[in-house]
Amino acid sequence: MTLKVLSVASEAVPLIKTGGLADVAGALPGAVADHDVAMTTLLPGYPSVLKAMARARAVHQWDSLLGSPARLLSGKIGAKGAEHPLLVLDAPELFTRDGTPYSDVSGKDWNDNWRRFAALGRAAADIAGGAMVRRGKPQGFDLVHAHDWQAAMACAYLRFAPYGGARIPSVVTIHNMAFQGWFGREIFAQLGLPPRAWTMDGVEYHGGVGMLKAGLASADAVTTVSPTYAREIRSGTFGMGLEGLIIARGNAVSGILNGIDTDVWNPATDKALASSFTARTLERRMANKRALEADFDLDEDDGPLFIVVSRLTWQKGMDVLPEVLDHLVGIGGRLALLGSADPHIEHQLFEGAARHPGRIGIRIGYDEDLSHRMQGGGDAILVPSRFEPCGLTQLYGLAYGCIPVVSRTGGLADTVIDANPAALAAGCATGIQHDGVTYDALAAALTRTVDLYRQPEVWQKIQKNAMKCDFSWKASGKAYADLYRSLIA
Repeated sequence: MTLKVLSVASEAVPLIKTGGLADVAGALPGAVADHDVAMTTLLPGYPSVLKAMARARAVHQWDSLLGSPARLLSGKIGAKGAEHPLLVLDAPELFTRDGTPYSDVSGKDWNDNWRRFAALGRAAADIAGGAMVRRGKPQGFDLVHAHDWQAAMACAYLRFAPYGGARIPSVVTIHNMAFQGWFGREIFAQLGLPPRAWTMDGVEYHGGVGMLKAGLASADAVTTVSPTYAREIRSGTFGMGLEGLIIARGNAVSGILNGIDTDVWNPATDKALASSFTARTLERRMANKRALEADFDLDEDDGPLFIVVSRLTWQKGMDVLPEVLDHLVGIGGRLALLGSADPHIEHQLFEGAARHPGRIGIRIGYDEDLSHRMQGGGDAILVPSRFEPCGLTQLYGLAYGCIPVVSRTGGLADTVIDANPAALAAGCATGIQHDGVTYDALAAALTRTVDLYRQPEVWQKIQKNAMKCDFSWKASGKAYADLYRSLIA
C-alpha cells in the first residue's frame, strides 16, 4: 500500500532556504519515493515561493485561518524529471513580506511569528484530515511529518483539534533543539485549541506556549537528524530545557541521519567547479584550488587551504576561530571563509585577514555556487560546532575530498572517522575530530591536520576513504519509510 504523507516545513530547496532544514525538506520526498511513500510538501507562501508558483491552481480556501484569509495552491517541487507534489499556503497577511522567512529586513523576528506558523500547523491538520476536496472526494493523508518548531503545531492540532475528528498519526523532526518557538500565554486563546490543550502534557511550557514542545508532546514519534544527537538531547547540556520531555518519550525518540543530494553534490559532474574530478583523479582538484585562491585573493602555494562555510555563531564555534587564525597561518595554512551572522565575529575575522593578507580571505554572505567551489578546491573544512544535530557541510566535504576537521558531537561524530593511529593503520580514517571547542583543542586539530597533509600518501588515502562514503538518502529514506509504516500499522 502506498502511504500518503504530508511533509510540513517552513523552507525547502529549491524554493526557499536559510539553512540545512531546507535541504532535508527538499530531498525527503525523493528519498522515500522508492519505498512506496508518496510525499507532498506543504510550504508557506513567501514571495519567492509564490513567484515560482505562477501557474499553480487553487485547491482550497479558508475565510479565516487564525484570523487571516488564505488559500491553498497546488504545484510541483524538485528538479525537472524528479518533481514531487507541492502545496503552498497563500496567506498574504502572514507571508507576503520583505525579509527572511522569520525576520524583517533589519533582522528582527516578526512579532506575529506565532500566528504565522500556528496557521501553517492548523492548515496542515485540516489538509491531512480531508478539508481539501477534489472531484467531490476529500483528499486526506495517512500521516503528517512536521519539521522543527515552525511546523510542530500541526501535531498539536491533530491531537487536540483534528479536522473532522480524524485520528491521523504524526512525526516531528528536531533539526535544532535550540530553536523552540516560545510565546506568551496570551496567544493561547487565539490558537483555536480546546482548554484541555493548556497542560504540561500539551502546549503549555513555562507559563507560555511552546510550539516545539507541543509537537514533541503530541507527535506519535520524534526524530532527530542523527543518532548521537538523539542521545545528546536527553542531557541538560544539549536538551535546552526539554531533556525531561525527551526522556519521558522514551523509545518514541530516535535519530535518523540526514543524507545529501548526490546529484547536486557530485564533484564528477558539478558545473560550478573549474575542474571536475573523482577519487581516481584527485590530481584534477589542483585546478579548483588555484581557482579558489584567486577567488579569495590568497597566495598561491602548496600548503593546506582550509575552508569554512558556516553561520558565524557561538553554536558553530565561530567565536573561537578568530583566536586560532595566527596559529593557522603560523603552521603554513591559509583560510577561505564564507559566512555571516554575528557582526562581532565578522569584525574579528576581518582583523585577522588584515594581519595576514594573502593568507586569509573572508567573504560575508552566502553564495551556493561559491560553496561548491570551496568544497572542490579546499583541502580541509573546519566545523568546530559546540553542538550539531547533523551537519551537512562535513558531508559535502567528504564527497569532495575536502577533509572535515570537526568537533566530536552530534552528527559530526556519526559521520567522520577520526584519523587516529588505529584508524590510519586500518585504512578507514575520513577526517579529524577534536574534543571541546577551545583554542587548545582547535589549534591541536589544525596542527594534526597540517601534519597529515604533509604526508601525501596518507592524505590521499584519507581523501579516497572520504569520497567512498555513502551519505546519499538511500538508507535514511528507508528508515523514514519504515518509521511511517510502524505508526500506521
